[in-house]
Amino acid sequence: MEDAEQWSRQRTTHSGFSFYVRPARPEDESELATFFEHVTPEDRRFRFLSSVKLGHDQLAAMTNVDHHQTESFVALGEGGKIVATGMLACDADLAVGEVAISVSGEFKNRGIGWEMLRHLTQYAEARGIQRLQSLENRANKSAIQIEEEFGFKSETYPGDSTLVLLQQTLAA
Repeated sequence: MEDAEQWSRQRTTHSGFSFYVRPARPEDESELATFFEHVTPEDRRFRFLSSVKLGHDQLAAMTNVDHHQTESFVALGEGGKIVATGMLACDADLAVGEVAISVSGEFKNRGIGWEMLRHLTQYAEARGIQRLQSLENRANKSAIQIEEEFGFKSETYPGDSTLVLLQQTLAA
């Protein structure tokens, strides 16, 4: 985890909102459960591509990662409250990584999602990941717009017209 811990830092959005991002830890599970209570039902559905009810297994998968193929970050606002999460899950060769981000409903539209995507992209580049992907529900227009502004190219997901695959090739 030392490598990921080096990625703990203060971030500031274009709107001036400042937060601290660090790798998620097993002891974050209950706070993460509280966080997802403040993520809109629609955004939870977009994040997990289903209306899954988050339980211990899903939360543990976000807080107890291997720090090699998978890394999960939490964004902490005032008082250490989780305001966003971001996850990078890579293939076995560490060539392709999938990103997923959630922002608390009360903290949306402050640039946190954009800044979390920047953090995950910089982390992936430092790890030597060659390509990032994001699988989005076509109705998740705000995430698609952010990712396209960030340089991701979109295409229809094969076999499911409700999904969009966004990809970005990273600098070598």
